[in-house]
Order: sequence, then C-alpha cells, then structure tokens
Amino acid sequence: MQDTRRTDLNLLEGGVLKEAEGTIKADHVGSNPETDSDSATALQLFLDRIPINNSIPGIKNSPVVELKTGDTVKDAIEFLYTKNACGAPIVDVLDPEIPLTRFPDRYIGFLDFPTLVLWSLQNASKETGKGNFMSLLENNPEIGNTKVGELAKSFLWNPFFPVRLEDTLFHVLLLISKHRIQVVPVVEQSNLKVTGFVTQNAVIQLLLQSDGLTWFDSIAEKPLSEFRFENESVSFVYGDESIADALHVLFKSQTGAVAVIDRQTRMLIGSVRNGDVYLLMENDKIFRDRKVVTVEEFICIETSDRDPDPTIERDMGALLSAGVLQLRNKYRPRMDSPVTNKKTDTLKEAMKNAARTKSDFCFQVDDSQHLLGILTLRDIILQFSPPSMNSNIDGGGFFETALELTGCQIKGGTLVCDH
Repeated sequence: MQDTRRTDLNLLEGGVLKEAEGTIKADHVGSNPETDSDSATALQLFLDRIPINNSIPGIKNSPVVELKTGDTVKDAIEFLYTKNACGAPIVDVLDPEIPLTRFPDRYIGFLDFPTLVLWSLQNASKETGKGNFMSLLENNPEIGNTKVGELAKSFLWNPFFPVRLEDTLFHVLLLISKHRIQVVPVVEQSNLKVTGFVTQNAVIQLLLQSDGLTWFDSIAEKPLSEFRFENESVSFVYGDESIADALHVLFKSQTGAVAVIDRQTRMLIGSVRNGDVYLLMENDKIFRDRKVVTVEEFICIETSDRDPDPTIERDMGALLSAGVLQLRNKYRPRMDSPVTNKKTDTLKEAMKNAARTKSDFCFQVDDSQHLLGILTLRDIILQFSPPSMNSNIDGGGFFETALELTGCQIKGGTLVCDH
C-alpha cells in the first residue's frame, strides 16, 4: 500500500501541476506585457486546470457512510462512532418511483459526530451521574430520539455542496470560500453517490505545491500581520476549569477549537478541539467526571498511538490529508502540544506548519507564548479564493478580475461559465 501511495504522489508532483503550469506559460506567450503581469488571470487559469481526481489521490481514503433522514440522533452517534467516521451525508428518503436526475437530489445535508455530541450535552436536562454517554441519550429521549431529518433547519445542519471528480481545484475553492463547510463531498456522476471528500487540509497541501510560482508567492510570502482574518478573536478556558466548561465554550464558539490557558502565567498550554469529543465515548470515566476533571488534566490524556515513522506520513502529503476524517486519528497533534505561529511568520510558513501537523488551525502567539488569535485553514484558503460576498477579507481580489476575464459568475454559490 505504501509503495502505491508513493507512486501516486510522484505522479501528482511531476504530472498535473507541471502540466497546468506549462499550459499557463503557453497561453501567455506572445501576449502583451499587461496580460503577462495579470496575476488574476494566471491564478484562475492555473487552478482551473487542476482536476481534483488527478491532483488529490487520497480523496477516497476517508470512510464514506450515510445517514438517513429517519435515523435518530442516538442511532446516528452510535453508528458514526462504530464506523470511526467524523461525519456523514444525509440521504433523503424519497419515493422510489421518482427517478433521481441530479446528484444533489439524493442528499440534503451533512452531519458531523462532534457537533451532534456537543449539541446533546448542551441540551440534556436529565442526568443520573452513572453509565455512559449513550445512557445520557436514553435518559433524554427528546434528544436521543430526535430524527436526523428534523435538524434540517438548525445550525447543526451543514449544507451539501458536492463536486464531481472532473471538477477543478478552482471550483473547490469557490465552495469553501462561499460556504462554511469543512469538507467538500465528491460524487460519482454514474451512481449519484458520495465516494469521498476533499478536506481543507488537502487543499492546503495542494496549494503548497505551487511554492515558487509568482502568483502563489506574492500572497504566501507576506507576514501574517499584513492579513485580516475572520477569526482574530479566539475562545479560551483556563486549565483549572472543568472539561464540561471547555465543552460548553467549544459548542458556543463554533470555531472548532478552544485554547487552554494557564491562569497564572497566561501562557498557551493546549487546546480542546471538536475532534477530541470522541473521548467522551471512548472513556466512560472521563464522561462521568467531566464536571470535576480539569481541562489541564484532560489535555494530558493520550489514547491514540503515534505514527511510528512520521517521515512516511510527511512524504504522502495530500494523499493522507484527504483521509483525516476519522474519529480516532493518530496524525492529530496532541492536545497539550498546540500548533502555533507568530505574527512575523509568513502565510506560507503557517500553511506548512498546518500541513506538517495535519492540524485544522494554528494559534497565533507572541514570544512569551501568550495567545493573540487563531488561524483556521479556511482563513488561509480565503486568501487564494474568490472574495466572500459577506466579508471584507483581503487577499481575494485576484479572482474579481479573473472571473470577469473568463466570463464566469457566481449563481447560488456555484461557478457558472459561458464556455
């Protein structure tokens, strides 16, 4: 398996990106200087010539399971935990006599395991203090028996914006920048079913392969201090607070991570992330004692095995980053070893840091390890993506001209071109 993955990665590094780069150079030969220096055109051309099926060979590494609209919250949590899956698309139960004509018709959304667990904890009114997490759902049938389909109008519901294997990286960037989605489902046109996912980490890995190209370096070599990110403020808890306190803040913040600060030194000592919530199912004692055990004690708990040969994992790059949607993920950084960057670091350094650690974010700190902010993968991707309609994020201006030049526009969150 390792030899196959290394071969796939070699093809990725030497094939698709080189071909795309060569095509761009050919398109600009003989044109006027103004067009040659038009970074917007070069950027759009480059990204729109990278099909995801060739550029991200690890798309199908993640387990693909499905939930139905009639499934209960209790059944969904137990199913995802058993399948070791962070989330699943929700299949709409349609009349079998009605033929499916478009792949979005089959799915109505995407639910992730951590959010379901946090929502259940937040809304549970009855608890015996005994048993495990599943007994909490049994004692609160108004939560445990809630149908997955009934959550369609709540904030738990992630919109379903799939792509096809023949779509390009440009299309993926459009979706991530316009919608707050952690993953982009990949659908097979032949059977209208999800066969894999494109993760934000995979996109970062792929963008980094443009290191050295003018359009990429003109953005990525700027220090973090020159950017305005959406999540400059960061939620935190003190290490002497309880696990329950941290989970409450994690649920309310909806940023995917809560920083853990030492109350005396004010230094960053760790983090609690959405991906760590599965430990409540893994360890019944942690679940029962979550209102007593401190966050500092919690972040020092290590249950997963470390990668015995991290160089193998690093060599696989985007191949593995597309397969990180597992609850028990041995590549996730330890809770007591937070991923950090300083304001003086470049965006490229932050990207490499996130890619190397397979982290969904990094904390921005000063020289004394005092917390300054949080930088998510989506924050980074936005700098290379079309400008967001509902924000003033800098860095997306490249695409404003690119869309005009190519005759493309955004309709309902979808890229529509006249060619």
